[in-house]
Amino acid sequence: MKTKILKLLEENSRLSTSDIAKQLGVDEDSVIKDIAEMEADKIICGYHTIINWDKIVDEKVNALIEVKAVPQRGTGFDSIANRIAKYDEVDSVYLLSGGYDFMVIIQGKSMKEVSSFVFEKLSALDSIQSTATHFVLKKYKDHGISLEDRIKDKRENIVL
Repeated sequence: MKTKILKLLEENSRLSTSDIAKQLGVDEDSVIKDIAEMEADKIICGYHTIINWDKIVDEKVNALIEVKAVPQRGTGFDSIANRIAKYDEVDSVYLLSGGYDFMVIIQGKSMKEVSSFVFEKLSALDSIQSTATHFVLKKYKDHGISLEDRIKDKRENIVL
């Protein structure tokens, strides 16, 4: 049942426990208990709203930063990842396979602010060998949610 609760919450984190119970055909108390257990076990780590910031006047710049690092003796990449994650600008940190070791996702007010973060904070860490910064130009889908209105076909119908 926990997996079913997780799937419902992933689709809509605003669902009430009574709505979840109704959809699953169980009593609300068991849903409340399961959610509390999953929060305590850090299976549920938070509840988020997906916002299409492009529709808001305030400009925000999203950047994906690929990072090459030297693993630390005894802790590997974990201590580096934890250090990077402590910066307020950092939204997400992922360990990768392939040509780079980490993907760091950040949000700033401008490209200059993002580049300052990379130059002054991220690249300054001893274990960082190199970075490659990619700026997000447009989001089409985020966390499984389409941010685009359906593109309407503007071609004219011709009947022969």
